[in-house]
Amino acid sequence: MDLSKIFLKDACPTPVGGQAVMEGIMMRGLERTAVAVRLPDGRIHMKTQPNKKLGKWTKIPIVRGVVSFVTSLVQGTGILMYSADVLEANWPEEEQEEAGRLETWMNEKFGEKGTWNIMIYLSVVLALAMTIGMFILLPTVVANFLKPLIDSDFVFNLVEGVMRIVIFVVYIALISQMKDIKTVFQYHGAEHKTIHCFENNLELTPQNAQQFYTLHPRCGTSFLLFVMVISFVLHLFLGWPNLALRIVSRLLLVPVVAGLSYELLKWAGRSDNWLVKILSLPGLYLQKLTTKEPSDDQLEVAIAATKAVMVPGDTPYFEGICDLDGNLVEERKIERKSKNEVVEE
Repeated sequence: MDLSKIFLKDACPTPVGGQAVMEGIMMRGLERTAVAVRLPDGRIHMKTQPNKKLGKWTKIPIVRGVVSFVTSLVQGTGILMYSADVLEANWPEEEQEEAGRLETWMNEKFGEKGTWNIMIYLSVVLALAMTIGMFILLPTVVANFLKPLIDSDFVFNLVEGVMRIVIFVVYIALISQMKDIKTVFQYHGAEHKTIHCFENNLELTPQNAQQFYTLHPRCGTSFLLFVMVISFVLHLFLGWPNLALRIVSRLLLVPVVAGLSYELLKWAGRSDNWLVKILSLPGLYLQKLTTKEPSDDQLEVAIAATKAVMVPGDTPYFEGICDLDGNLVEERKIERKSKNEVVEE
């Protein structure tokens, strides 16, 4: 891996960032966000909307990381569900599935928007529960069985930390073999290549973007690995009390870990010195699992989304079919959507 092709010397880091979704990309600029989805017929469906104003919490170090983590999780879940709805609404009628009994009952009881919001927050709760259970509590409980064999608090915490990272990497490696996840990871790679291209002041074309790595130093994947490392360091100061106290301490430290990881990621994104490169290496290697080489068609979607957020502030927001430059060509709204699909960091 050539770090000079990732920490590009003449690149100008920008606040533009994104997220891979179902068959598409979300890109967020300074003032607006765009979600672009490649439809089954090859066209690109896009929705643009204004970013929410930054609140006072975004100015407080550590705290802003916690707020960013929670809002990004809600936002990311909402955007994924929106992209799935776009695909479903544009899928051939003969291949569409009818709503199940539960969904039908919820729509009648709460309305489509109410059902959407319930599903978003339920998905967030389930995702948090799975994450905490699998990557925080499970390594702690398993490591506890080794207590009779180890007589050092440092070694105990080291074993727990290594176990946590191994479980995480194995999980990513396994899901990366799923067909739909592979496609999402290709769009993740398209997002990174497009941002590299933009930050190097090159014309946004698939040919120009293809010359860059799919790895980027400001990727959220690095944030997750920072979480693992910072958790290990903080846990060292807590010793190795009984199992119940360890579990409680791990849960209480989650916001602190998220806040510190956020600050570290922001610092790493602004710098390219040797220390940043060393700290970023594990996250970059992990991105080899979470990104795949995209096709030119996938890069077209990422480029259209990027161009759609790099427009004058008075440009109208829209939802519908767009061209490769992110311009509306046919208005088309997706009926079922939440009132608050995008939550800003």
